[in-house]
Amino acid sequence: MMRTDHFDESTVEQAAKEWLAEIGFHTGYAPVDAAVEDVRDSLGDCILWSHVANALTRLNPSADSELVGSAVARIQRAESQDGMSENQRLYELMVRGVPVETTDDDGRPSTMRLQLVDFDTPGNNDWRALNQFTIIEAGHNRRPDVLIFLNGLPVGLLELKNPADENATLRNAWNQIQTYRREIPSVFIPNVVTVISDGTSAAMSSFTGGFEHYAPWKTIDGRDVITNRPALEVLLKGVFAPERFLDILRNFVVYSDEAVTDQATGQRRRAIIKRIAKYHQYWAVNAAVESTVRAAGPAGDKRGGVVWHTQGSGKSFEMVFYAAKLMRDPRMANPTLVFITDRNDLDDQLYGEVFAPAQILPETPVQATGRDDLRRLLTRASGGIIFTTLQKFAPGQDGDTNPVLTDRRNVVVVADEAHRSQYGFEESLDSQGRLKAGLAKHLRDALPGATFLGFTGTPIETNDRSTRAVFGDYVDVYDLTRAVEDGATVKIFYESRLAKIALDDEQLKDLDALVDETTEASETESEQAKSKWSRLEALVGAEARLDAIAADIVDPLGEAPLLHVRQGNDRDDEPAHRRRPLQQDHSPAPRMAFR
Repeated sequence: MMRTDHFDESTVEQAAKEWLAEIGFHTGYAPVDAAVEDVRDSLGDCILWSHVANALTRLNPSADSELVGSAVARIQRAESQDGMSENQRLYELMVRGVPVETTDDDGRPSTMRLQLVDFDTPGNNDWRALNQFTIIEAGHNRRPDVLIFLNGLPVGLLELKNPADENATLRNAWNQIQTYRREIPSVFIPNVVTVISDGTSAAMSSFTGGFEHYAPWKTIDGRDVITNRPALEVLLKGVFAPERFLDILRNFVVYSDEAVTDQATGQRRRAIIKRIAKYHQYWAVNAAVESTVRAAGPAGDKRGGVVWHTQGSGKSFEMVFYAAKLMRDPRMANPTLVFITDRNDLDDQLYGEVFAPAQILPETPVQATGRDDLRRLLTRASGGIIFTTLQKFAPGQDGDTNPVLTDRRNVVVVADEAHRSQYGFEESLDSQGRLKAGLAKHLRDALPGATFLGFTGTPIETNDRSTRAVFGDYVDVYDLTRAVEDGATVKIFYESRLAKIALDDEQLKDLDALVDETTEASETESEQAKSKWSRLEALVGAEARLDAIAADIVDPLGEAPLLHVRQGNDRDDEPAHRRRPLQQDHSPAPRMAFR
């Protein structure tokens, strides 16, 4: 328990160690801990190599001392000068094991992997927390407040500030992490999680995370948020409880090869980005996996449920974590995952920008290029991760419907924005009086054994029976209120406005018809839809109307508004006149944030 009569950094360090001891950690003060100082060749070592060797010996009883020595040498041998690449290399060794060369019974060379971590029995690992661990590197002498070791590897670093010091903030703790990155970078090579705390608040991220990416962890044993205990205690017990930390390590850390903007040159380049799930993502994914397994079982109803997490809370990467964990779950017997969106641009975005770069998936995702390619992919007996649009399951222009492509029960359909009406089963009449089946019916006909899971950033309406009929009820909810409290997104302020359109009777009729036709259009009719949207835009985007809207935005603010302009995924050919009123006719000029 943290003392309340006197606060300083050592008080917080001691409290952190006590909380870690309560969940099974060995704790100590590094300068006098024999388990540390007696086994370090130099103060430049941040890895306890004898502990690493002991773990390799303990977890691989068939390996002799020579193989263990080879494994230690493999861990020590750097393959890159880049810190993130080395961090990823150590991560892969922890998760997949250390490859060593040996010979089989016939004397032929072979490769075996020595396990560095026991994921099945957490107690077989060596869990240790040490404060004031001295590291000297390139002339810099630093002592991180607390290092957390797993089998001798410093997988966690805690930077703690004095809660009694008004200048000791989370930002200052984060700044100290940046100092460590510059001066003792080797401590981050095996690092999985960094934690910052001012004694009152606490947050976590990967070691490369910007300050805005550090987030609280507000639960311990379940999804219920804990508010009556210190935030640091909740985070430490929520993240570092051995069984949970091993789950996070194996299933909730993702490295992605992405295009980023170089801060120094402004040029685009490729870089490895590391992400760790936040608490709401962790619990949602685990709930979705368990719900899917139940629904896909012999007694299941094939409705995996709906994950409602508000916009901006990381829903796309929840899908990545979900796919990675479900694909590895032996209860699903090598499943096929079909990710469905209702627009080509969303399909391209989810596949190309999120899944394809992610280096956590056991199968390489593929994107169906057309209806025939989709049929070919789904008739394969082996598992996989497939991306497609809902419209590819609709009958072709010749009325050709999909046959039963597979009746396997380990097929899972994951729908993005599952609340949309296109996913319904109901039949309806289109504008020309033709009977039109909900697209989900065609999907179900083609995959009769599939389980359906939905992700959405929008709540399902109470009277929306169609979505529940397809997917089932909520399996996890993270609404806007919680997201704002956690700093995952910002508040939204709404004030009703009505910008009238001056139209004559003929234009009104044309507008009604355009709306009806455009909202019925499928992706296969995209060119026609673009033409209709252009005509609709000409009606509602009249200069006088846009001028009135611009003035209404600027005048009450008294300053330039911040305009978020989304590029690429909405309308790349958006007319310049839609932006001109704010840029030219009203002062001051707006600040524009492109995303």
